Amino acid sequence: MVIYEATSSNFKKYGRIVKNVDFAPVIEALGKIAIPEDGVAYEPTVDSLEEASAKVDLTRLFGGELKLETGYCAGHNTLLNAVEYHRASEINVAATDAILLLGSLQDVTDDFKYDTSKIEAFHIRKGTAVELYATTLHYAPCGIENDGFMVGIILPYGTNFALEEDHIDCLADSDDEDKLLTAKNKWLIAHPDAPGEKGHFPGLIGANIEVNVTKKQMEEI
Repeated sequence: MVIYEATSSNFKKYGRIVKNVDFAPVIEALGKIAIPEDGVAYEPTVDSLEEASAKVDLTRLFGGELKLETGYCAGHNTLLNAVEYHRASEINVAATDAILLLGSLQDVTDDFKYDTSKIEAFHIRKGTAVELYATTLHYAPCGIENDGFMVGIILPYGTNFALEEDHIDCLADSDDEDKLLTAKNKWLIAHPDAPGEKGHFPGLIGANIEVNVTKKQMEEI
């Protein structure tokens, strides 16, 4: 699979590099969080990261004065497994190098299927922050070689929080987009062969894309 740099023109339909914010306090705070030795961990909000985000005034510079949450996604991963989207942009702050697997919401069919051959891969270098547009399909990053990854995740406050119980009761019988809703402001389409995604709508068609790339290969990009 071709892996592009986030600086490439291919990335522009999915997002942009954020240049008007100094994320150093966020990256420093992320560096103090342990990367899981196995699997992937996600936390939508962490006190130390919220404090770091406040120092760089993200609510004003990115949120349009809406309240934001700052959490992280970290671990070891080589598979696509699923794609998700939100009704808002998301900022990813790379505290390590990482690979993002991205697609376009416009390519999801009317019956909520998505062909994984349309996915593109991008290298996000350590210290880089990118905005992923609301129309960008994404999921957990992948690491490089055997290294784990650590990426800060900034979203409107409440995103990925648990759904209300009365809403959950309605999801099983839904024939519309509601059946993709797995958390607040999170619509997810899973691969039928993905470990850990059982029970989620299995709308990904094609291979469960795997990214195995060495540091040497990344240096040659």
